[in-house]
Amino acid sequence: MENQYIQDTEQGLLKTYNRFPVVLDHGEGMYLYDTDGKKYLDFAAGIAVCGLGYGNQEFGNAIKSQVDKLLHTSNLYYNTTCGEAAKELKRISQMDRVFFTNSGTEAVEGALKAARKYAYEKKSGRYEFIAMEDAFHGRSIGAVSVTGHKEYREPFEPMLPGVSFATFNDLDSVKALVNEKTCAIIMETIQGEGGINPATPEFLNGVRKICDENDILLILDEIQCGMGRSGSYFAWQQMGVKPDIMTMAKAIGNGIPVGAFAMTEKVAQHSLKPGDHGTTYGGNPLACMAVKTVIDIFEKEDLIGHVNEIAPYLTEKLEEVVSEFDCAVKVKGKGLIQGLQITKPTGEVTKKALEEGLLIISAGQNVLRVIPPLIVEKEHIDEMIEKLKKALA
Repeated sequence: MENQYIQDTEQGLLKTYNRFPVVLDHGEGMYLYDTDGKKYLDFAAGIAVCGLGYGNQEFGNAIKSQVDKLLHTSNLYYNTTCGEAAKELKRISQMDRVFFTNSGTEAVEGALKAARKYAYEKKSGRYEFIAMEDAFHGRSIGAVSVTGHKEYREPFEPMLPGVSFATFNDLDSVKALVNEKTCAIIMETIQGEGGINPATPEFLNGVRKICDENDILLILDEIQCGMGRSGSYFAWQQMGVKPDIMTMAKAIGNGIPVGAFAMTEKVAQHSLKPGDHGTTYGGNPLACMAVKTVIDIFEKEDLIGHVNEIAPYLTEKLEEVVSEFDCAVKVKGKGLIQGLQITKPTGEVTKKALEEGLLIISAGQNVLRVIPPLIVEKEHIDEMIEKLKKALA
């Protein structure tokens, strides 16, 4: 492997990632293989992207068929897959209007624009956003402006004006920031990068109430926790709270770059109009075929039912690690987006896990993120726990 590991700079790549020293070649099911043929159990899923795992034949055949048929037309014309994918996303998300993007970051940008345009149409004079500490929404200027990590924002200041940060799961901290200029509150339903922190039902319902009482829009970011990972298509669906705008990406395309933001009819009627927002590649036939096929497979194979069946076993085995290792503090999260808080440096543990043939990544400062493909079975969890224990020892 050492001879085949190529530095970014040698390839002419801008070095903006601290990559693991492995060159991956192909995948099958729950496993990835490097160029030397070494096998890795994947509990990272491409950062919660590959919900169907690797080598799903139905998905692959659909993508190959679309490649041969049509890749791009631009959004000046309709294409056969865009409307079908939008209709399916609308159905599973319980939202009314969908706009396709190329990524989660772009979905967040669109959501922020839609919220500001809603305020403009209402002539409310509102433009400010309340976001959450420890939130992560992307790396463009708009998205990083509402990301609650100071180290991500500082090098690129000044940021988007009018953004303030509340404490996640602290309703009083949100109330203290609301004013006559607040146009929207944006938050992840389950914080991913920030350390696998689910919003409590009380907090989410409280924020919804604040929004309703003040004509403020609620934007929920489901880019990482969405598409079945929490045990429902979208995590907010378990809490009886509906957003005005939501963002999604990652697993809706199973590796094909695609994102979307969706909104209620109320927002759609009073926000983005023709000319306000656009994209060259968003909603292209290939990406939309990916979305449509992912949803088809989810329903044929009842993947959400599988998540709810297998997730308690994952929690049980992670709790077992906590009981055995002093460095393991607690288990966080829900469904198949879980985290193990540890006192050891996470970089050290993920490196040892890689040596053991386990792909696992960190979240926040002290959490190991456990986000396998949704096809995971008990035997894979047992194998992961065995390798993880060796990495923690």
